[in-house]
Amino acid sequence: MKTIMLAAAIAAFGFSANAADLGGAHLKVGSDTTYPPMETVDPATGQIVGFDVDVVNAICERINCTAEFVTTAWDGIFGALQQGEFDLVASGVSITDERKQTMDFSEPYIIVSQAVLVRVEDEGLTLDDIKSSGRKLAAQTATTNAQLAEELVGRDNVALYDTFVGAVVALQNGDVAGVVIDGTSAAAYEKEFAGSLIVGIKGLQSDPLGLVFRKGDENVAAFNEGLAAIQADGTLDALVAKYWTTD
Repeated sequence: MKTIMLAAAIAAFGFSANAADLGGAHLKVGSDTTYPPMETVDPATGQIVGFDVDVVNAICERINCTAEFVTTAWDGIFGALQQGEFDLVASGVSITDERKQTMDFSEPYIIVSQAVLVRVEDEGLTLDDIKSSGRKLAAQTATTNAQLAEELVGRDNVALYDTFVGAVVALQNGDVAGVVIDGTSAAAYEKEFAGSLIVGIKGLQSDPLGLVFRKGDENVAAFNEGLAAIQADGTLDALVAKYWTTD
């Protein structure tokens, strides 16, 4: 698989196959539901669907809980978690040392490499081309995509947007040369905008993704056990296959 690697190391953590029991707890899950296939709102049903939704639901089946996903804007999602508006965040969140200072993470459930979405007419564009031309890379603010964009082309050549959709619109309008995107979602946007946008630069920095909890939340251990269980029984592999094709 080119852009996705399962966190195979999960199996090495030594978690018990007998997952914890949360006693049927109903948990609210914050998610920025604008990032298919990780999470999005199905226009036909109005339901929140996606890979993260399926992963959390599968874990809850193992540890006796239910999950209610709540659409939340990315720029306030961690603050809302701290304020208790929901119990955890599942929104394609990269595990970073900076974030670990103020919140707790599950073990990684997938590892993604980042990419750059460009217009079809710019296929073949390189990072050097972007830097030398003075054009900009776009990214959603306060994300690892934004951090990477700055590392790749310098802060002066980065345009930040409050929403990922805003960054894509800027690309469509020609305001920016490319949008930094997780490889897991790049194919979905390439398909949605077939003939218009394409994944032009692939295989950039890899990030482990984790579920996010308030600091000291005891549910982290339970979710790690549930995660280990769905990895061990093949459920996690099946969910990856459901959302992404292998090469």
